[in-house]
Amino acid sequence: MAQKTIFQRIIDREIPADVVFEDDQCLAFRDIAPQAPVHVLVIPKKPIKSWAEIGEGDGPLIVHITNVIRDLAVELQLTDGYRVVCNCGDDGGQTVDHLHFHLLGGRPMRWPPG
Repeated sequence: MAQKTIFQRIIDREIPADVVFEDDQCLAFRDIAPQAPVHVLVIPKKPIKSWAEIGEGDGPLIVHITNVIRDLAVELQLTDGYRVVCNCGDDGGQTVDHLHFHLLGGRPMRWPPG
């Protein structure tokens, strides 16, 4: 059996997190090493390794997550704008093999990002 990712351990409540949203499909929590005043990670509860591994049947889940991100941006009062990031693979900067989206805001974002 493969070892659980840190995100799966958070979903399973084996590791504490500052949860800001949860439903039956996804979980959102504050990043422990924030890169902006608001830095929330939104993860599906379904174990999908990365953006590259989203399956044909995952469309409704991804739409749901994007709606959750949009609603969290409103709830967290990111009225001046925000950035949503999904890193994919080593060269993309993905460090946890579980699909996740970063919601960043509360300060001006720079371009290019990295």
